[in-house]
Amino acid sequence: MAGPRVRLVVTADDFGYCPRRDEGIVEAFLAGAVTSVSLLVNGAAAESAAELARRHRIPTGLHANLSEGRPVGPARQGSSSLLSPKGFFLGKMGFREAVAAGDVVLPQVREELEAQLSRFRELLGRDPTHVDGHQHVHVLPGVCQVFAEALQAFGVRFTRLPLERGVGSCTWLEGPARAFACAVEQDARAAIGPFARHGLRWTDAFMGLSTCGRHMSAHRVSGALARALEGIPPRRAVTAELMAHPGYPSVPPAGGCGEGPDAFSCSWERLHELRVLTAPALRARLAQDGVQLCALDDLDSKKSREGKPNEATLETLLEPSSP
Repeated sequence: MAGPRVRLVVTADDFGYCPRRDEGIVEAFLAGAVTSVSLLVNGAAAESAAELARRHRIPTGLHANLSEGRPVGPARQGSSSLLSPKGFFLGKMGFREAVAAGDVVLPQVREELEAQLSRFRELLGRDPTHVDGHQHVHVLPGVCQVFAEALQAFGVRFTRLPLERGVGSCTWLEGPARAFACAVEQDARAAIGPFARHGLRWTDAFMGLSTCGRHMSAHRVSGALARALEGIPPRRAVTAELMAHPGYPSVPPAGGCGEGPDAFSCSWERLHELRVLTAPALRARLAQDGVQLCALDDLDSKKSREGKPNEATLETLLEPSSP
């Protein structure tokens, strides 16, 4: 593919979810296949994951979690709109339904986000390189506003905008998975305003909704990148993020965020992602596509020097995906 030079951050989500998951993530980082991780501070292995991050000097951000497991903030002490009667978050779809119904109290969202940011500082002894959202909760209507406010107050400048171009045309995704990806993309588009108003930054392009789990392959990663770069002048430098979920499968009861590991974490799909990311085929394909892997810290420094993208650039990069 003839195209612009791309600086790509490969972020492994769910660091701290399970020791076996973390083992695979660290393996991928040491192999140069992963350049950044996002830590679940309410994960069962959060403390050991933080130690691994310090030992191996892994660029680490916060994977803000409002949908799985137990909270770390004031909600632990009593009833909260974020929790079920059993004291757990409402789940991937349950939280979305509660937000849509107006049942979630946004100040409680901010309290939990601030508690997780503070817990990150306790675990790592520093601020996160970035903050994104577990199951993309950070771009939900209303939530994205308090998310942006909390990050600005804590001095965090970099987040994820999970807007993958063309994801609606990815026919290999099953119906529910494609519908969820399109909903995430729609929410991400609406979150641009609140994020920008609070000084947040994100990469020019994002990939990962169409390449999650068994759907990941060198060919599909390259295809997602090609869709992201359509219409961009060949000499323009582009930054991108690939969201990934590598690791060795969880073995219950170890793992999770208080309720044990979920089915995806226990499946072979995590191992599949690890093998695709570390295989020579993907490295060769990315090199052929003019891609340079980099750490998120380097990317943030580069964007700070260059300044914010202009309006024309944003229009080019954020055209609606195909239906």
